[in-house]
Amino acid sequence: MRAMVLERPGTPLRLIELPVPQANRGQALIEVEACGVCRTDLHLIDDELPDSLLPMIPGHEIVGRVAAIGDGVTDLVPGQRVGVPWLGWTCGECRFCIDGRENLCAAARFTGCQIQGGYADYTVADARYCFPLPEIGDAAELAPLLCAGLIGYRALRMAGAANRIGIYGFGAAAHIVAQVLRHQRREFHAFTRPGDLASQAFARSLGAAWAGGTDQFPPQALDAALIFAPAGALVPTALRHLEKGGCVVCAGIHMSEIPAFPYAILWGERSIRSVANLTRRDGLEFLTLAPLVPIRTEIHRFALEQANEALQQLRHGAFQGAAVLTIKTSRA
Repeated sequence: MRAMVLERPGTPLRLIELPVPQANRGQALIEVEACGVCRTDLHLIDDELPDSLLPMIPGHEIVGRVAAIGDGVTDLVPGQRVGVPWLGWTCGECRFCIDGRENLCAAARFTGCQIQGGYADYTVADARYCFPLPEIGDAAELAPLLCAGLIGYRALRMAGAANRIGIYGFGAAAHIVAQVLRHQRREFHAFTRPGDLASQAFARSLGAAWAGGTDQFPPQALDAALIFAPAGALVPTALRHLEKGGCVVCAGIHMSEIPAFPYAILWGERSIRSVANLTRRDGLEFLTLAPLVPIRTEIHRFALEQANEALQQLRHGAFQGAAVLTIKTSRA
């Protein structure tokens, strides 16, 4: 099979041929149809993720068909379409796993970081973390739901019943959660890089009540703020925009240093929370909700061999929405 492999941090991915892997007990072999390109993949390349393994095939927004199943797998069948997310394996025995908070499992392993990912023709996944997907429809349009959608949904859950929500960093996750908010008739305000008029217009097209730069104040105080950009300086910025009792939710796996800020902007029972991975409950709930909204992803297609180009365009904010590798259809 073909695979785009990261061999050393900071270097381009290399296209190589590898043997097709086999599904062991509890696993499924997936023939990949499409795989989303996520900012977390950039963090992997930039050596910003702890405990990552190399060489590694990145990619954790995987849509594909079950090609084979290992012993003990009873809820998947060959030919079935599934999605594989970032959280790829947990112990199932610790107090977090038993309590339904497997996203906090200390032994967890992650797709495209410690488990070979989806920038390839085939991948192997733990059957427990394969989510059933619609059998029809464009695989590339489904791919961003597996991380951008799931993490956005978990971040929104942490915002509770907030009615006026600020979204900081209007990329792949933001454009999906914006559609959920519109469906739920909740107001959202979009914050982009200062002067990024294209992203502000994109946010307004998705229903933003207001859109502006992170250097601007919204017209009204916010009940909650969701930060998708990996910039720690946005935390005190968002705090200053919150109503009393409001919450700042940091939704990225990596964030730059948060600068010191005065206690006065935290006082008033404001809070700061982080999002760690996802739970299977998140996946099942969100993937049930997505067709009801219905969520339409804005995607930019790349062939598998163009993964490096897709990553660089993502790094430089060259497009709205999400980049997706259309792997099956890119074959000669």
